[in-house]
Amino acid sequence: MPQFMDFHSDLKLPLEAIDGIARGAHAKESDQFGVRQVELYHNPDGQVYCLLDAPDVQAVRDHHAALGVPCGDVHEVTGIG
Repeated sequence: MPQFMDFHSDLKLPLEAIDGIARGAHAKESDQFGVRQVELYHNPDGQVYCLLDAPDVQAVRDHHAALGVPCGDVHEVTGIG
């Protein structure tokens, strides 16, 4: 499955939301768009990077829209593994 990364410059996530995202990622849950959270990188300033498994860019955009979270640039990425 392709992986995608997106960035949110001002998305201050409460600890409960981060915990919920982590539980879903560890359980390898996918949503109705076939998107699965792989990792979430964040800091207290609200800068958030999402690493997602998804069928395509549109699925990533649909995933964010369903959560009510604006989604800017989405980039397909590969790792060194």
